[in-house]
Amino acid sequence: MDRDKDRVDSQLEKDATATTRLLDKPILAMAVDSGGVKEVSTDAGLCNVWAVTFLFLWYFFSGCTLFLNKYILTYLEGDATVLGGMQMFATLVCGYLQMKAEGRDVRGKKPGGFYRHMIIVGGLRFCTVLLGLVALNYVAVSFTETVKSSAPAFTVIISRLILGQITGFYVKLSLLPVMGGLAICSANELSFNLVGFMAALMTNISECAQNVYSKMLISGDAFKYSPSEMQFYTSVASCVVTVPTMVLLVDSSTITSMDPKMMFCLLVNGVFFHGQTIAAYYLMDYISPVTH
Repeated sequence: MDRDKDRVDSQLEKDATATTRLLDKPILAMAVDSGGVKEVSTDAGLCNVWAVTFLFLWYFFSGCTLFLNKYILTYLEGDATVLGGMQMFATLVCGYLQMKAEGRDVRGKKPGGFYRHMIIVGGLRFCTVLLGLVALNYVAVSFTETVKSSAPAFTVIISRLILGQITGFYVKLSLLPVMGGLAICSANELSFNLVGFMAALMTNISECAQNVYSKMLISGDAFKYSPSEMQFYTSVASCVVTVPTMVLLVDSSTITSMDPKMMFCLLVNGVFFHGQTIAAYYLMDYISPVTH
């Protein structure tokens, strides 16, 4: 009797321990474990020459992309959906060429959960691009950056949900002057518009989720997706969404009536966007999403 009772008590303790571990684990992280990505690597930080190089490239290409977006939408009166589609197509082509240059097999064996991961990141990526372009069509670049100053707060929350990463108190405290400083710098040229504001806010949330999820995929221990793989496969998933969207929202006359100047600007913008996103993927392996 006593022996059976001890056995039952021991089993109950094991079940309670397993339940506690399950509850302590982030919900989305459990879903990722089933796909083969279990842990997140330790961040190397910016004390690395490559990390600083990718950071500089990301700043450069981001600035070029942002202002060329505004130029195409405002001064050339381009279509936001066409611009977003061109960016997705450019990253698809450039990502494919980069994978070939690295000697990677596009049709090679894929790990478990591969398609789910790529569809999630690709969908978030397309939403970020399209909503960001809609925001720029309604509000100034400075206002978009004002809304974007809330990104660290969203990233802290999303990192906790997806990665289980707990941000320290002093890191959270340091985000306040960063967010406040960017908002103050951009406050002189506010041009409020409800549609533009909502689009900018949704862009912010979508981009934060994309960055955190990408960090998880790039820095996984069981399987690490390379930046070129992330660039190509997520672009494929984004294009699956982009094509139907363009068919529904864009008239054929909008595409056929493009002049050479518009086509050149769209092409250059696509190359800049590829540089921005591939640099972000490389940088993501060195730093945390909150730092990004």
